[in-house]
Amino acid sequence: MTLTFVESSRLPTLWGDFQIHGFDDPDTQKEHIALSMGNVADGEPVLVRIHSECLTGDALFSMRCDCGPQLEAAMRRIADEGRGVILYLRQEGRGIGLINKIKAYHLQDSGADTVEANEQLGFGADMRDYSICKSMLKHLQVQRIRLMTNNPRKVLALESMGFEVLERLPLQPGSNPHNARYLATKAGKLGHLFNEVHD
Repeated sequence: MTLTFVESSRLPTLWGDFQIHGFDDPDTQKEHIALSMGNVADGEPVLVRIHSECLTGDALFSMRCDCGPQLEAAMRRIADEGRGVILYLRQEGRGIGLINKIKAYHLQDSGADTVEANEQLGFGADMRDYSICKSMLKHLQVQRIRLMTNNPRKVLALESMGFEVLERLPLQPGSNPHNARYLATKAGKLGHLFNEVHD
């Protein structure tokens, strides 16, 4: 999947100044963004976070997931190092969309876990497509990666696209009583790795 780069600009944030880069997907009509800080095109390993959009967690501060705290922690860690990239992918609800995610939440309120809810709606457990990342990383001239993730699928996806993942850094903020079952399901059914402790 090839995205088209559109434009970049400065994005001041609570954690410092990032550059925001806009990309258009002509096949799906979705728009994706990358945030970068520092010189990421110098050939040195780059701290990277692949983050799928989560309106409820990122913007509405939902405690049903750990998405918002993960995004904030990634931005803070990049700012602390002064260099890194966040790929923000418009793949709400592990790829099922916002309205279907609300339907899945309703099913979870009735006892289903996050995977069961997606499947009851006729979707796979995880519908995300990480091939989106290839165009974005190539545009930013990033090849060697230190990936902030608990999800081994992201490591495998990047490696299958020819990127060198030198390190997987756990990103585990945001655990709370409202998302305990959700996190347990991600570990038990989706293979996410939560054995390391990191704040």
